[in-house]
Amino acid sequence: MAERLKTILCIDDEPGILDLIELILKREGFNFVGVQGGRGGIAAVREVRPDLVLLDLMMPDVNGWEIYWQMKADVATENIPVIIVTVRAGSMDRVMAQQIAKVDDYVIKPFIPGELVRCIHEVLEQGRTQ
Repeated sequence: MAERLKTILCIDDEPGILDLIELILKREGFNFVGVQGGRGGIAAVREVRPDLVLLDLMMPDVNGWEIYWQMKADVATENIPVIIVTVRAGSMDRVMAQQIAKVDDYVIKPFIPGELVRCIHEVLEQGRTQ
């Protein structure tokens, strides 16, 4: 019996980033759902119930942190892994995200496609072993 394709939901305000990530992930055999902007992000998480969320932090309508905290406050979505994909490259941003907020990983834009794919596979594999 074939394993079902994993669904990755990407929430980002840049259409070009969504297109790029879609291309990368479809080549890797993932289902891809993209949401432009944060306003529809939390609704999409609840509706799609993805295996993993790629989340931009800096969006003009709804901040990525707001989406993250709403996910973690909802029993239906609290265990969905989140990888932050952002231009915020400061070490304090990364420390806050990984040590305080406990995001599953942190990728800085511009990213190397192989690095993003590696992070996704690692996070999904961690979820299977827990």
